[in-house]
Amino acid sequence: MTQDELKLAVAREAIKYVEEDSIVGVGTGSTANFFIDELAKMKGRIDGAVASSEATATRLKERGIRVVELNSVGELAVYVDGADEITEHLAMIKGGGGALTREKIVAAVARKFVCIADGSKLVPTLGEFPLPVEVIPMARSWVGRQMVKLGGIPRLREGFTTDNGNLIIDVSGLKILNPPELEQAINNIPGVVTVGLFAQRGADILLLGTPNGVKTYRR
Repeated sequence: MTQDELKLAVAREAIKYVEEDSIVGVGTGSTANFFIDELAKMKGRIDGAVASSEATATRLKERGIRVVELNSVGELAVYVDGADEITEHLAMIKGGGGALTREKIVAAVARKFVCIADGSKLVPTLGEFPLPVEVIPMARSWVGRQMVKLGGIPRLREGFTTDNGNLIIDVSGLKILNPPELEQAINNIPGVVTVGLFAQRGADILLLGTPNGVKTYRR
């Protein structure tokens, strides 16, 4: 199976977790886009969706799905999103598309976080994929120096600004043995908006696309 076929398989499986007459949290990226396309097939049976990025909001609207502001929602039944890396313990690195802060906010509001990914995203230890850190522009150099102290190699994502008007530093060279601890440490650095570690609030369910079908992992 191709990577796109695996992404489509997990997107279709994720539809089973969508409750009728609910508002669905929707992530950002290529795998989430497959989910949006599947969600459009049942758009008459949901009340709408909360988008984790401007790009996702645009795609939802193009598919005829009503986009709802998060501030008008008390709780989401489910949030569906992909991952750049994920472990069997359902801790993740996210933010390759630059939407990590909004993704983390929407995930926090959801009762259930369903991660959809192809088999290449499952890793024994996080860190091979550069860890994104969203930073306030004036703190870019300061935060970069703190990443060096943590053993990382920081690199500014050139020519990129987040939907929140901030910058992203991608940090390579990390072997992340304790994701919740590192997440807290980086989030506590002044100037950091958030880090693309989703460990303190990881996924509740992972739907992993494999050549032998979709494999389900639960927290």
